Amino acid sequence: MIDFRLEEEHEALRKTVQEFAREEIAPVIGDYYERCEFPYEIVAKMGQMGLFGLPFPESVGGMGGDYFTLCLALEELARVDSSVAITLEAGVSLGAMPIYRFGTPAQQEEWLPSLVTGEALGAFGLTEPGGGSDAGATRTTARRDGDTWVINGTKAFITNSGTDITRLVTVTAVTGERDGRKQISAIIVPSGTPGFTVSKKYSKVGWSASDTRELSFADCVVPASNLLGSEGRGYAQFLSTLDEGRVAISALSVGLAQGCVDECVRYVGEREAFGHKIGEYQAIQFKIADMEARTHVARLAYYDAASRMLRNQPFKRQAAIAKLVSSEAAMDNARDATQIFGGYGFMNEFPVGRFYRDAKILEIGEGTSEVQRMLIARDLGLTRPWQ
Repeated sequence: MIDFRLEEEHEALRKTVQEFAREEIAPVIGDYYERCEFPYEIVAKMGQMGLFGLPFPESVGGMGGDYFTLCLALEELARVDSSVAITLEAGVSLGAMPIYRFGTPAQQEEWLPSLVTGEALGAFGLTEPGGGSDAGATRTTARRDGDTWVINGTKAFITNSGTDITRLVTVTAVTGERDGRKQISAIIVPSGTPGFTVSKKYSKVGWSASDTRELSFADCVVPASNLLGSEGRGYAQFLSTLDEGRVAISALSVGLAQGCVDECVRYVGEREAFGHKIGEYQAIQFKIADMEARTHVARLAYYDAASRMLRNQPFKRQAAIAKLVSSEAAMDNARDATQIFGGYGFMNEFPVGRFYRDAKILEIGEGTSEVQRMLIARDLGLTRPWQ
């Protein structure tokens, strides 16, 4: 018998985060968003709740949960605000998780205690200005010089890379060549390292209360021991991390989609037009019903991917499906919610205005919708003509 009910522990966590999001985040996040200001106080509270340590074992200072607990937390946060949710997602999936998965005992001992408590943030520098989804086009280089690596290059769109509590960025760089192909490695670069420059924050369409920057490296020297995992395996390591990250982004997308439903249900019960609550009109009812249906299907997709992941079953295709379906559901729901709110939906003071601005990046970040379709097709055994 298939049972989609959450276990008692998962449901308790979901309710706790839901209450926190509604009571602590919702009343203040609009001001942070308008000022494009990073919400340090909110992040600190999230750290005190243990959210940054959810999927990590107690042996490294974590909460001893699983990756699904992180997804549930992300969904509930994103029902209120995506800037806060992506800060948590990137801090865990891209900042701490690679060090937990591939780091040496010494690296884990140095970095994980502060990362899993949220006292510090880590970032992952993969994307480059001319690369985008083509990570194989990496131009950043790291040259071995005795007991050091000398790094040169530029990274773009890196989340959590320039906050006051950012302690490290793990960057991918070309460290050699084999059989005519680039060998890409991952190297930990502590914040403040000479030659490592963090540019000013981007002026973004959405996620305005999160931190996203361009990074540059000019003869940046770090110890050879800062290599993360095996030399030449950096890209492969990241791909395994990315599958998990897609499930997390799917959960965040579902949260935004559900937030749109929540706001619309409330609004149509208050707003009147032509002598009636607009929720009494069938056209509005059908639109909200479609929004709820999209959200429900997207949630089931990420639940399925997460379930397979926790059972150590292949889940690459399911992660791509979940990310594709949920990000498109978020975008569609945000558009419909804005339409239902009318002129008020175009005002940033209303959550749906922020949701509309935040939704589009979900179809782009951590693999575009086109990349997800490519991954699904490839997993079905379909290949391109030249392959």
